Amino acid sequence: MGPSMREWWTRRRETTLRRIAAVSGGVIAALALSTAAIALLHGVLGVPYPAPVYLLAVLAVGLTSGTIPAVATSVAAFLLYDFLFVEPLYTLTVADPLEWLDLALFLAVAVVIGRLAALVAARAQEALERAREAEALVEISRILATSDSAQAAAPDVLSRLVAATGMDRIWMGLGPSPGDERVVADSDPSDPRPAGVWQVVLERPAPGALPRWVRTHAPGPSRGGTHQPGVTLYRVPMEVGGEVTGSLWATRGHDRDLPGRAETRILSSAADQLGQVARRDRLAAEATAAEVARQSDRLKTALLDSVSHDLRTPLATIRASAGSLLDPEIEWSADEQRATLRSIDAEAERMNRLVRNLLDLSRIEGGALHPDLQPHDVDDVVAGAVQRASSATDKRIEVERDPDLPPVMADDLYLDEIMSNLLENAVRHGGDRIVVRESAVGGGAQVALIVEDDGPGVPDPAMPRLFEKFFRVERAGGGRRGMGVGLAVVQGLARAMGGDVTAGRSALGGLAVTVLIPAAPERDPAGSAAGGPP
Repeated sequence: MGPSMREWWTRRRETTLRRIAAVSGGVIAALALSTAAIALLHGVLGVPYPAPVYLLAVLAVGLTSGTIPAVATSVAAFLLYDFLFVEPLYTLTVADPLEWLDLALFLAVAVVIGRLAALVAARAQEALERAREAEALVEISRILATSDSAQAAAPDVLSRLVAATGMDRIWMGLGPSPGDERVVADSDPSDPRPAGVWQVVLERPAPGALPRWVRTHAPGPSRGGTHQPGVTLYRVPMEVGGEVTGSLWATRGHDRDLPGRAETRILSSAADQLGQVARRDRLAAEATAAEVARQSDRLKTALLDSVSHDLRTPLATIRASAGSLLDPEIEWSADEQRATLRSIDAEAERMNRLVRNLLDLSRIEGGALHPDLQPHDVDDVVAGAVQRASSATDKRIEVERDPDLPPVMADDLYLDEIMSNLLENAVRHGGDRIVVRESAVGGGAQVALIVEDDGPGVPDPAMPRLFEKFFRVERAGGGRRGMGVGLAVVQGLARAMGGDVTAGRSALGGLAVTVLIPAAPERDPAGSAAGGPP
């Protein structure tokens, strides 16, 4: 037997001896008071048979200490009354047979009263424990039912368990074995957790069987533990369907008893519920991961399908046009050659935009955007994008500009790409008229760039998802709908510059996309920002 085990048994023996001494002292005090009362009644007041006074002592001991002390008190009261008050005095001899009958009846009544008093006290204590147990388990169930996960519920559950079980400290670990557990909650996280090779484990042999505490030699939690003398380490395994998901660990002093039945039931039930929730969380995480993988595969498939088609189309046009120009049997006029070369250039630009959008989208998702914010005249950026879009379409593009428009604090390359994507989207899906509006909003704090068209617009159910990557609006008549990344790129670039983007119905009947860009701070005549350092 190791020193830790000997220390534990020594403390247990000392605790037992202290309890016996306390009960014995209570019995002696009750008998002394009753004997004094009987002496007064018998010797001074002349009461002929005051023995029933001892029943009060038996009743008091039965209510406070249980059956065995009550029976012992009954026997001691029988002997004391015979020795002190029955002739001949100060002997255990009884001269009168009727006295024997009285003493026997007194002993029987005293034993019955002591037993009944102990049963009543035990039942009352058990009812109180059951009420406390039910209250604690209901509160734990409520916490678990209203929490998103076992880890989120654990701090409140552990706090409730400490109050309900009288443990000094409780923590929860998740893992397949004690050595592999990861502590997710602790009722007292400020102090180091105790560790040791000895622990008291709650064993549940079979379904329906009463759990029992077993002191065993087993490795405790290996992470962050320190040896703390005078502390008993308890472990309640969290097991669901034969699978161990973790443990509830608890501590209390060596000088205290093992947890009682109510405390054991509370700890056991809490471990079962936390184990169920932890297992549910793990299954939900696995299902989420599987769904994410499935959605990722679906998006990858859709992306490859869109990219392959959208890249093959301009490539086919470029190859066909270039092949025709290289064919010596075809005679080309100067205008026809220029038209064919413009077509090749437009398709190459289309391919460049597709690739750039995909690269921008990956940078947005990876947080790799680092805009170079400088004051810019928004009309200069818009004019360049409008000119390129007008040269590639026969549709009419109008620009309406506020004459007092302040400069914007933006990256001109990002802003140009935003306008190019919005104009390309309007040309592809809008009607014959496209309007670009520039205006100051928010008292001049922001500049709004609105691109709207007179096309069929976007259905209301699809409007909230318009800026999601790879989302494409179903349109009547089918046809290619693009990859669904242009507006996602617009939103990412706008937010990278401190702005935002929204979509809604256009006054022209189609779609209106509004980009908000912060205005550049005003500068004083010396060239520094107003209100800034000189």
